[in-house]
Amino acid sequence: MDNLAHTLAGAALGEAGLKKKTGLAMATLMIAANLPDLDVIGLFFGENLAWRRGWTHGPIALLLLPPLLAWLVVMFDRWQARRGKRPADRLPVRPGWVLALAYIGILSHPLLDFLNTYGIRCLMPFSDRWFYGDALFIIDLLVWTSLGLGIWLSRRRAKRGRAGTWKPAAVALGFVAAYSSAMGAASAAAERYVAREVVARGMAEPRSVLASPVPLDPFRRSIVFSTGQAYGFGELRWRPEPMLSLEPDLVPTNMDDPAIARAQAQDKKVADFLYWSRLPFAEIERRPGAADVAIGDARYQRQPADGRFTVRATVPE
Repeated sequence: MDNLAHTLAGAALGEAGLKKKTGLAMATLMIAANLPDLDVIGLFFGENLAWRRGWTHGPIALLLLPPLLAWLVVMFDRWQARRGKRPADRLPVRPGWVLALAYIGILSHPLLDFLNTYGIRCLMPFSDRWFYGDALFIIDLLVWTSLGLGIWLSRRRAKRGRAGTWKPAAVALGFVAAYSSAMGAASAAAERYVAREVVARGMAEPRSVLASPVPLDPFRRSIVFSTGQAYGFGELRWRPEPMLSLEPDLVPTNMDDPAIARAQAQDKKVADFLYWSRLPFAEIERRPGAADVAIGDARYQRQPADGRFTVRATVPE
């Protein structure tokens, strides 16, 4: 998920009662909730897809990063105290609770990242397998709104001196969990429905179906199904009854073309893209002595060369 969603999740955990456990609890939770995205530093080294959602999202990082964060938080509090800059109303910083909150915050990160179609390698470095929840679009306004509203209501209760300040934030967290579960179940039901419909319409025998959530509308899914050698595309709307529209033509993947293997061998960007890609397909234009290759991912575009997630290479014939 996006970093605003991660930050709101950390803040909601704090407002749900955890912020009372120690000083700097809110900061610890919100930083920890974003900490696995340290892998963004790969951009400075010319890395992106091969680094993203891997090592820093795996068990070793989830085990070792929280103690590092907890140490930095405790040292920051002591540094402020030595300089006379420590806020007088800050609760005592309890290292044990800071460590516990760092673990709670960081574990919220892979849980959220699992929910979308982008994927997460949560077993790295022991396995580079990608896992996909296919429940939420990567930016979900309902998640933002519900968590933000829960945080605001909890803080308003606190300012007014009312009891149960933790309740709105806790309800918001519960709602997001229930909503995500329902969206995941709806995607799974959509995939089963589409698989039956594709066969019934005589188009193909799908090997797999992906029903991707779309922005703003929880009752609609973008559909991609694979026959092994081609992809079919469509759209499913649940309201008022299931309505499936499918494009008449299948798009060949071309992934068994020898030019793809040559591009992967000679170009690291292509190799990294194929390592990350879930539904790769390619366009190949041949000219004397060379082939121009464009590779995309059918999760995000309906033509290989037409979309944000596209890599290109020229290889000798």
